[in-house]
Amino acid sequence: MRIAIRYAPLAILALLWEVVTRLGLVSRALLPPFSVVMVAFWHMLVDGTLIDNAVPSLLRGAAGLALAIVVGFGIGAGMALGRRFQAIMGPLVQAFYPLPKTALVPLVMVWFGLGATAKIVLIFLGCLLPVILGTYNGLRGVDLVLVWSARSLGASRGAVLLDVLLPAAMPQVLTGLRTATAFAFLLMVASELIIANNGLGFLIGSLGDDGAYPAMFAAILTITALGFAADRAFAALSARLLRWRT
Repeated sequence: MRIAIRYAPLAILALLWEVVTRLGLVSRALLPPFSVVMVAFWHMLVDGTLIDNAVPSLLRGAAGLALAIVVGFGIGAGMALGRRFQAIMGPLVQAFYPLPKTALVPLVMVWFGLGATAKIVLIFLGCLLPVILGTYNGLRGVDLVLVWSARSLGASRGAVLLDVLLPAAMPQVLTGLRTATAFAFLLMVASELIIANNGLGFLIGSLGDDGAYPAMFAAILTITALGFAADRAFAALSARLLRWRT
């Protein structure tokens, strides 16, 4: 019952979508009825079009995100725990932060071509900064009293890092990872719209060019559903990792 109430706004939105198009308040050429979009979704699901394009998209997104998590956590931790490393990397992070990551698409195309590597690199670059900043801010924000208390009890530096710093920084770290996950979907679609011959982004572009708007909206809803599912799964994982706070 709680789940039904929580997600009731989504059902209401779908109902409004159907009503406004059926009543002619919005042109069906611009926005097909929700039921028509669902029929197109079912057809593409049955004939394998959605699965054949969703699988490579998700694999590229997961690869870029995983690489960003590993590298970003290392850089963020190094900046938080090492003054010299922070002095070197800090200006680079600050300079790279305001740059729109989609602006890197032409450069990535020149350097890495049109294959999967280019898309993975673009997703990696876009997801890197949220992980770095989340890790850095989380570790730097730890109350020093906790560190001093652990050291006074004889804890080694490794024990302080694993048992004090990381748990205390985990909320900020997870916030950065959640933001990076959202960026992964955004950049996955953006890269596939321009430099791909498969994937959900490519599917949206090709269907739009062909005027198959119900199928195009079905592909958009597929990405939305996958992103929503990933966010819900991450929220559940975060709650489990942070259950000690309650």
